[in-house]
Amino acid sequence: MQRYNRNILLIGDAGQTKLLNSRVLVCGCGGLGSTVIMNLAGLGIGTIGLVDDDVVEITNLNRQFIHKNIGEDKVISAKNRILEYNPEINVNAYKIRLDDNNYETIIKDYDLIVDCFDSYESKFLLNDIAVKTGKTLIHGGVSEFFGQVTVIKPSTPCLRCIFPDIDTKKDFPKGILSPAVSTIASIEAMEAVKQILNIGEPLENILLTYNALTNDFKKLKITKNTACKCYNHA
Repeated sequence: MQRYNRNILLIGDAGQTKLLNSRVLVCGCGGLGSTVIMNLAGLGIGTIGLVDDDVVEITNLNRQFIHKNIGEDKVISAKNRILEYNPEINVNAYKIRLDDNNYETIIKDYDLIVDCFDSYESKFLLNDIAVKTGKTLIHGGVSEFFGQVTVIKPSTPCLRCIFPDIDTKKDFPKGILSPAVSTIASIEAMEAVKQILNIGEPLENILLTYNALTNDFKKLKITKNTACKCYNHA
């Protein structure tokens, strides 16, 4: 436990034991995933699951600092980095594209899910999976200089409540800088800690937005949309 001494000074032995016994699934091993994964590894999350079907490309390296070898599977690259950094952690790598046919066998073994996907389609798929299964989902997204975080549970609004008219098929490359990504990802990791330890004020029923150019954070109160399919899953 000496490795986690600075954690324990804040959360005690019991809190650290909860982290060591927890199981977190990180969906996406890109920009957001890089920071979330390394934060979770440093915290001592006992089991980390990694979902991604992509390989490392040179255009990833301005923000996806967990990777170094071009062409390597991202889940394998991330797994190797975790075990190099903290070999006490269990890491499960899933090189798959998550869909309605394969998610059940994966997420059933995890306490919560962290959304680090980089496309609308994947994010809303993950949202729908969380609604169906009742799993807690920590959503984070970044585009250009802006980002957002919220926690989705059966009792809280889902992404479709917040963005009912979004076209999930429309995705196109945008510029993005590492500090903005790391900021949002660090908040996602902290939300995971708050859920596991049941501490603080989690971002439930709240959409936290971030403007990196002005360093402005705003908390927007959000409510369930009675027309949304998640409404009857509460």
